[in-house]
Amino acid sequence: MTAEDRWLLPEGIEEILPPAAGRMERLRRELLDLYESWGYELVTPPLIEFLESLLTGTGNDLELQTFKLTDQLSGRMMGVRADMTPQVARIDAHLLKRAGPVRLCYMGTVLRTRADGFGGSRSPYQAGVELYGHRGHESDLEVLMLMLETLQTAGIGAVHLDLGHVAVFRELVRQAGLDREREGLLFEALQRKALPEIRQQLAVWALPAPCEQALLALAELNGGPEVLDEADLRLAATDEAVRDALAMLRRLVAALLQRWPELPIHIDLAELRGYRYHTGVLFAAYVPRQGQAVAQGGRYDEIGQVFGRARPATGFSTDLATLLSLAPPVEATATGIYAPPVGDAALEQRVAALRGRGERVIRALPGAAAAPETLGCDRLLVQQQDGEWDVVLPPLPSAANE
Repeated sequence: MTAEDRWLLPEGIEEILPPAAGRMERLRRELLDLYESWGYELVTPPLIEFLESLLTGTGNDLELQTFKLTDQLSGRMMGVRADMTPQVARIDAHLLKRAGPVRLCYMGTVLRTRADGFGGSRSPYQAGVELYGHRGHESDLEVLMLMLETLQTAGIGAVHLDLGHVAVFRELVRQAGLDREREGLLFEALQRKALPEIRQQLAVWALPAPCEQALLALAELNGGPEVLDEADLRLAATDEAVRDALAMLRRLVAALLQRWPELPIHIDLAELRGYRYHTGVLFAAYVPRQGQAVAQGGRYDEIGQVFGRARPATGFSTDLATLLSLAPPVEATATGIYAPPVGDAALEQRVAALRGRGERVIRALPGAAAAPETLGCDRLLVQQQDGEWDVVLPPLPSAANE
């Protein structure tokens, strides 16, 4: 690297500058207030911890995404977090150990070895919530609604919601008696909606007709909520677990449309993102002209088992930088007070009082010429003839620029 290149950052690693950094911080505060109003408590997991903790449960899928290094104190392998979900599960199961439902939220930077989301970032600023200790559809609905509220708070419009349920595929595989190799082949083909390939595989395997028809139907059961009616017919010969999953999706759709009647909802029973750790409903939010989900989540029961306490769990996560990039631009307006340098007690008291009321006060620095408007100041703090310090509006006296 030459001297001219020393300012470069690694590919996929970004820094946020003014005024975007200020907008992100305001959004962070708004979301924390939103989550607190729903009863979610903030936790702050460490940036780095032992690899075994990071790569358990949901973390198994993150091994290739995790930067690894050796701890010089213990000699053990450590990892920089690529996702905060496993860390929050550890906190719930091993540290809090509360009975009943626990609601937690988190925000912070994660680091990944490669970009796999919107914008190509390897260091997204992850925000999310997790609800532990409840298995019913009501907790999935709560998390889903909070995800949509998050997008509304961020100013994201025209959201499209995708819903799925991994139990449908999982139960059909079990009913058909497929081994892990065949399950993997079918899984990959379903993700590509490769109908000819799926038909060929099923024909070679010579499965019972009801099983073959049900597995083939999965690749075609996607569309609006009316797809659930078709699924009831085409999967009628399946077991109770499949019917329960379809019934849960119906309840979620009905409740969501009651709250957001115009919300576009897409059902896809072959959507198996995170199949190895998700156990129930899956959901993802999309916006027009963006191929990647802007927020996603689902149910992942028993996540705490590896930490000594099995717990039902559901949650979602998003990236604040992504939300800011998709939100409508906000026109910056100058708002601030340009004040003289440090002076007498009356001046200092006035400046302190203004800042205490939430005003933005910028002090002039002797010898550093700066126009107040370039600093975002639309008012001046000036001393009147009676000695009082008052805030005045433009036109600004020329002396203010000195």
